[in-house]
Amino acid sequence: MAENKIQLTKADRKKVCFRHQFLQGSWNYERMQNGGWCFAMIPAIKKLYTSKDDQITALKRHLEFYNTHPYVSAPVIGVTLALEEERANGAPIDDVAIQGVKVGMMGPLAGVGDPVFWFTLRPILGALGASLAMSGSIVGPLLFFFAWNIIRYAFLWYTQEFGYKVGSSIAKDLSGGLMGKVTEGASILGMFIIGALVERWVSISFTPIVSTVKQSAGAFIDWASLPSGSEGIKEALTMYNSVGATALDQMKVTTLQANLDQLIPGLAAVCLTLLVCKLLKKKVSPIVIILALFAVGIIGRFCGFM
Repeated sequence: MAENKIQLTKADRKKVCFRHQFLQGSWNYERMQNGGWCFAMIPAIKKLYTSKDDQITALKRHLEFYNTHPYVSAPVIGVTLALEEERANGAPIDDVAIQGVKVGMMGPLAGVGDPVFWFTLRPILGALGASLAMSGSIVGPLLFFFAWNIIRYAFLWYTQEFGYKVGSSIAKDLSGGLMGKVTEGASILGMFIIGALVERWVSISFTPIVSTVKQSAGAFIDWASLPSGSEGIKEALTMYNSVGATALDQMKVTTLQANLDQLIPGLAAVCLTLLVCKLLKKKVSPIVIILALFAVGIIGRFCGFM
C-alpha cells in the first residue's frame, strides 16, 4: 500500500504556489477568493484524483467561501494540500474537516498580513526605493521591484511548505487536538494584531464640552501681542514649545473625548469593536451593522454629540 501511495511532488507544490499568486484574480462579493483558491488547487487535484467525478467533487469542495490576506493564505493552502493528499490515500478526512481547517485559519491570519506587508514591509521598501530614485538613480525602482517580489514569493513558498508539513501531522492526528492548537495559536496572533490596530482603524470622537476654564496669563498664546507676519508665527511656535504656553486660546475647552482619552486611550473604539463582534456572533447581518453605524454617525453629527 505504501508503494501505491499518491504523493504531491515538489514540482506539484510549486505549481500550486505559482497559481496561488493570483488568489484575488477572480474576487467576488459572494464567496470572495474562492475562484482564485480553486484555480491554485487544480494541479494538486489533478495529481491526487484520477477519476473525473472525484476531481469535480474536489473542485466543488474548494469553491466554498474563502477570504484572507493573499500572502498569509500560503500556510492555509499548504495544510489543505496535505489533507487532500491524505484523503486521496484513504484517510478518513471529510469535506467538513477540510473546510474547517480553512475557516479556522483564514480568519485569524487575515489580521496579520496587513500590518506586516501593507503597513510595514512595503512602505519601508518603497521609501528606500523612492529616496534612491529622487537622487536620480535607476536603482531605486529596480530595488523596490526585485526586493518586494523576491520577499513576497519566498514567503509564499516557504510558508506553504511549512503548512504542508504541519498538515501532514494534523492528518495523522485528527483526534489529538493538533488542529485545535494550530488554529488557537493563529487566533491569538491574529487577535493580538487586530487589538493593537483597533485605535488606528476605528475613529470615534465625542464632542460635548465638559468644562471651559479661563487660563491665567502665560499659560496661553496671546495672539494680539505678537508681531505680524512670519515673526509672529515664529514667536508663537517658540512660546508653545519652550516658554510654557501650552494652549492656543485663553479659554481651555475640555471635551468628553479628551476625558475618555485621559482615562483609557481608544476606549470608545475598543467598545465599538467589541459591540460589532457581539452583533456578528448573534448572526446580525453585516449590512445592517454598516447601515446602523452610518445612521448613528449622521445623527450624532447633526445633534452635535459626535
